[in-house]
Amino acid sequence: MLDIRKKLQDIKSSFHKMEKEMSDPSIVSDIKKYAKLMKEYKYLKKVIEKYEEWTKVENEIVSQKEMLTVEKESDLIEMIKEELPVLEEKHIKLYEELSVLLIPKDPMDEKNAILEIRAGTGGDEAALFAEEVFRMYSRYAENTGWKTEVMSVSEMEGGGVKEIVVAVKGEDVYGRLKYEGGVHRVQRVPVTESQGRIHTSAISVVVLPEAEDIDEVTIDEKDLKIDVYKSSGAGGQHVNTTDSAVRITHLPTGIVVSMQDERSQIQNRIRAMKVLESKILQLEREKQEKELSSKRKSLVGSGDRSEKIRTYNFPQGRVTDHRIKLTLYRLSEIMEGSLDMIIDPLINYQNALILGQSVEDFANESEG
Repeated sequence: MLDIRKKLQDIKSSFHKMEKEMSDPSIVSDIKKYAKLMKEYKYLKKVIEKYEEWTKVENEIVSQKEMLTVEKESDLIEMIKEELPVLEEKHIKLYEELSVLLIPKDPMDEKNAILEIRAGTGGDEAALFAEEVFRMYSRYAENTGWKTEVMSVSEMEGGGVKEIVVAVKGEDVYGRLKYEGGVHRVQRVPVTESQGRIHTSAISVVVLPEAEDIDEVTIDEKDLKIDVYKSSGAGGQHVNTTDSAVRITHLPTGIVVSMQDERSQIQNRIRAMKVLESKILQLEREKQEKELSSKRKSLVGSGDRSEKIRTYNFPQGRVTDHRIKLTLYRLSEIMEGSLDMIIDPLINYQNALILGQSVEDFANESEG
């Protein structure tokens, strides 16, 4: 067991220092700075509370073992021998929880997210499933206390959506949704299938951290090609005769973003720029991750849209996440937004990988 006491003692010192800072009027008056400090304070408080609980259990173990060496009464000795394994197991569990808390936080995790859902192979069936998956994420967001805003939608005449872009706002949105990126397959009998055969269709999901601060992404106007055109939509929806739709091309990266849902060209441009900023931010992030991938490759998956991550089998009521070989026969609950039963194991598995790698690196450094 790796001794993390020194690190925890340093955190405790930082925590007490932060407590003093939070009473400083100059910091309290700076809303942005105070909010950032409060978030860090809550995290450190959680670590300190877990550390104190771990230390308390550790002291109890030491005390019980000392009692075994001096105690003469057989009944009490037996009681101590029964309690010790329970305490030792609790001590290990608390250590594991502390180790997870000490994993360096991804600064993107606390950001809002932009969710893009696109129908892939499967025609009308894929479009219908894309709409159902949008509904699934909307329910999950509602259950979690997040807010959603549809930024753009391209509907199909036969029902369903060809593409939908949604802004999701709340606490730790990107941190929980980032593993959802990839190809989602559906296996079921389409309503148009007369012979009852099961078809396989697919949709792609892209999750982007929202670029919130203006200094996060710098876009030169000279690098943009902006086209305006008349909006169009299924069944006469979202249609107007003015050139209100906007298409922005970022020339250095080739990223193209189109928006047509708003009747105002200005509003469509603002929304398109928001998505473009998030896409460029994600591109920069991917470049950084590629540099690290030679040292450690995440087995949970890259979130690339070409990667099959999950299958929804309706006849069997089964959902399988292929990255962690997790199978749940609770499809109806999941489609109603109960996604924690998949997201939590993905996060736990990723943490386990990081911890395993950290221990390996520590061992290699110690040998060196």
